[in-house]
Amino acid sequence: MPKITAIETVIPSQIMTNLILVRIHTEDGIIGCGETYYTPHAIDGLIHDWMAERLIGSEATDIEAHWRFLYERCSAFGLPGAEMRALSAIDVALWDIMGQVCGQPVWKLLGGAVQPEVRIYNTCGGPGYGTLKQSKVETSQHPGWPGYGDEGKPGPLQDNWSSIHAAGDLAEELVSEGITGMKVWPFDRHAHKNSGLYLSRGEIEEAMKPLRDIRDRVGDQIEIMIEGHAFFQLASALRIADALKEIRPLWLEDVLRVDNVQTLADFRRQSGMPIAASEMVLGRTSYLSLLNAGAADYVMVDPTWAGGISETRRIIELAQAFNVPATMHDCTGPLTMYAGLHCSAASSNVVFQETVRAHIRTFYHQLVDRQPVIENGRLQLPTDPGLGTSLLPELFQPGQSSYRLTK
Repeated sequence: MPKITAIETVIPSQIMTNLILVRIHTEDGIIGCGETYYTPHAIDGLIHDWMAERLIGSEATDIEAHWRFLYERCSAFGLPGAEMRALSAIDVALWDIMGQVCGQPVWKLLGGAVQPEVRIYNTCGGPGYGTLKQSKVETSQHPGWPGYGDEGKPGPLQDNWSSIHAAGDLAEELVSEGITGMKVWPFDRHAHKNSGLYLSRGEIEEAMKPLRDIRDRVGDQIEIMIEGHAFFQLASALRIADALKEIRPLWLEDVLRVDNVQTLADFRRQSGMPIAASEMVLGRTSYLSLLNAGAADYVMVDPTWAGGISETRRIIELAQAFNVPATMHDCTGPLTMYAGLHCSAASSNVVFQETVRAHIRTFYHQLVDRQPVIENGRLQLPTDPGLGTSLLPELFQPGQSSYRLTK
């Protein structure tokens, strides 16, 4: 089995400011690719300053041994955040290597295809959603702001702008592509004004207009998911939920923060609405608390935050034991989507894979050599060994300020 000889990282700040890309090299020339999102410089330090010490010279295919060792060390000093994201990126890259060693796509190694194609929904962000262009605007006023919850601007694929100002047109366009779900955040604009403490009836009515437009134009041909970005407190969240009953959303996602699962469970009980929670939860023990509290109807998992492909698979199965379906998060880079796709394909408990069509169509080609294939609102399974795509080698150029190599 091949030994690890080098680990490379780079932050593609010219494309997506908060993304970090990882390549793990083996002695026989195989390269495994991974990524994660947010606080990239912290993650870069974690990978090179101590995770590499464990990995360099070890067997690349000993994925579970590496996962457990790194998890136990990083959790010894508190609940992992950046540490878990670093571990996630490493784990995805190791699964990519395993697939290439075995000559099989990762979903085959996870048990084979339960779903021959995976249903997607479109998160209605634009090309600049979370990328460099938007971050420059946001950080001029709010340094470190990750850029979520904005309205965007008019233009091609500006789905966040359209979801507020031309929601019916956007819904018809998505339905014509075979996409059966759209995630929107019409209440966020009001949270930005008052920190989510209070929404007036007038503000709620204003936020409801695009949602009614969707239902008037396409009826029940598309599911509506409501994203709250954890901006609201319980009282305002309940007011929002009461108004939303008329449009029958598939779920309400992160209307509240998930740092108190009892409050989230109370919100679910009082509102009578389906709740999705949450990519903000990292690792199966946190999901267990969420499930034990009866706080979610859907568990949302980000494979490059929650512990990689290894831990995502365990979380999906944990949720299945509670008869709660899982859904895969992705609003960052292409390898997050690919990792979720492999986990989804190999499970009967994943209902949706999140995608951002504006990202796929505007900058994925700047990051990976093979693009996802979507037909009639369904992701097709990659057949190439490993993840089925690779980070472009020209992104990893020595001399770049964000490039780092450990051998």
